[in-house]
Amino acid sequence: MNTLRQAKVGDTVTVVKLHGEGAVKRRIMDMGLTKGVEVHVRKVAPLGDPIEVTVRGYELSIRKADADMIEVK
Repeated sequence: MNTLRQAKVGDTVTVVKLHGEGAVKRRIMDMGLTKGVEVHVRKVAPLGDPIEVTVRGYELSIRKADADMIEVK
């Protein structure tokens, strides 16, 4: 299983599935990260947290813990 956290800078990946439950999963979906959407990894902070991605035409910073819950291909 590949996660968004494992994607390298410059990669464009597609969301396959969201793991997690309840409020955490809802918050990720509210940010626009839903099944089938393309995500482009723009930057990763020097210590690896957060990860900056482009999704649905806007920039989004996401924590490593949340990126681990997003399965991509």
